[in-house]
Amino acid sequence: MGALRTQFFFNGGQKLVASVGGPEDGPGVLFLHGGGQTRYSWNSCAVDLADEGFRIISLDLRGHGDSAWAADGYAIELQMQDVLKIIPQFSRPPVLVGASLGGLIALNTLGAHASSGRALVLVDITPRINMQGAAQVRDFMTANPEGFESLEQAAESISRYLPHRRRPENLSGLQKNLRMRNGRWHWHWDPSLFASLDASKEAAEARHEQASRNVRVPTLLIRGSRSELVGDDQVKRFRELIPHADFIDIPGAGHMVAGDSNDVFTQALREFVTSLPD
Repeated sequence: MGALRTQFFFNGGQKLVASVGGPEDGPGVLFLHGGGQTRYSWNSCAVDLADEGFRIISLDLRGHGDSAWAADGYAIELQMQDVLKIIPQFSRPPVLVGASLGGLIALNTLGAHASSGRALVLVDITPRINMQGAAQVRDFMTANPEGFESLEQAAESISRYLPHRRRPENLSGLQKNLRMRNGRWHWHWDPSLFASLDASKEAAEARHEQASRNVRVPTLLIRGSRSELVGDDQVKRFRELIPHADFIDIPGAGHMVAGDSNDVFTQALREFVTSLPD
């Protein structure tokens, strides 16, 4: 199995870091993780696809992972510009694969710039979401502003939030999502993220729905059957907005689909991207 290498990009003064792999002329897949995650959320799937001949770029969104925290904020427009800066790195328009926040960025990018991607995969995100579930996600992300004394303490926090997921014995993977500051482990994302996203639920939904109406490329929605954010009503509305979209429900997975059921997720994604016309 091959490995991905780290590559740096710049959108003006904004430093962006990505994992890159696969042949330069291979069909492209751009991975955009969810809020509070990093590019390593996709690592196993990304490596598999790179080994199969796909050109892979898995991006740390601004303010996440090794990408710089953003002085000008995290509005969707700014994140779209980051994505548009990365897309020319592919030999042809890539498939945009986005989870949660990354999915909304991908959706709006394709809604406004139709030629920027050849297909869209949304992972447990739709223009309308269950706000109670969204609040649960946000509460988890903001629950420990003081950080953790140890990786074990951070792992215990995740286990309480995701009781259905088996706790790993080796915590080295978890360390990629944390950084040591002032003697404590902190999630490695900018806490000002929420303050600079779209201000109102109504305005955000209207924007995402309009973007959906503009999507003409092949589209796949992958939902975790235990999703906190995307229920049947949200799926129904999404399929009204993008009638040509395919839909896959992954049994037993929650909002963090790739982490909960990586093998099933990877196979679903593989089947979709290999079925696309050249």
